[in-house]
Amino acid sequence: MNFSEQSSTHKTIKVLYEDEHFIVFDKSPGLLVVPSPKNEKNTLQTIVNQQISSSDPSARLFPCHRLDRDTSGVILFARGKENQDLMMEEFKHRRVHKTYIAFVQGKLRNPAGEIKSMIRDFEQVKYQKHSSSKLAITRYKVLTVRRQYSVVEVNPITGRTNQIRIHFSQIGHPLLGERKYAFGKDSPLKFRRTALHALSLKWRHPIYKKEIQIQSPLPEDMERFRSQN
Repeated sequence: MNFSEQSSTHKTIKVLYEDEHFIVFDKSPGLLVVPSPKNEKNTLQTIVNQQISSSDPSARLFPCHRLDRDTSGVILFARGKENQDLMMEEFKHRRVHKTYIAFVQGKLRNPAGEIKSMIRDFEQVKYQKHSSSKLAITRYKVLTVRRQYSVVEVNPITGRTNQIRIHFSQIGHPLLGERKYAFGKDSPLKFRRTALHALSLKWRHPIYKKEIQIQSPLPEDMERFRSQN
């Protein structure tokens, strides 16, 4: 049984924030946000809709953005399609500030910087007939340097699929646990999933017109790894 299969039997997903229009969850790793082309049924969208139906049978939740299957942390859902459209406009115009924590191989040359390149994700190539490269921009700051890896705060400016994973692999510092954009056997340290956590989201509420910032603590597996390595 692999990590994703072990993580697929989720119970209650923790709520980090909730109002009449939006709800923020603390996503567990190993869980798809929405069904893939393979039509997997056990997704975050399915689970949270089942979860909320007990208190609000008429509610229907829709994701406003995506996280990779392996990525844990903050994810924003809208109550209804109209609210989803409002928030997706905020993401489209880069008015939502996203912060991640990543464990990357080795020591980066610069303590802070920006990665900018044209990227194209493998899955887009596989499932889309006309998939072109798009500009992706990622800013980062090294928080801690360990013997064989670095703890990095990451702010993706654009929102391309697998952008953070692709960018750090491109500069020769793939994430720990990376098996898609780097060879896992080349990493001296082993991690059961891609070591990436969505730490926080900050946005201006499109209806209440106030700034909201929600944060998720580092998950147990990453915290334990950091304390032991």
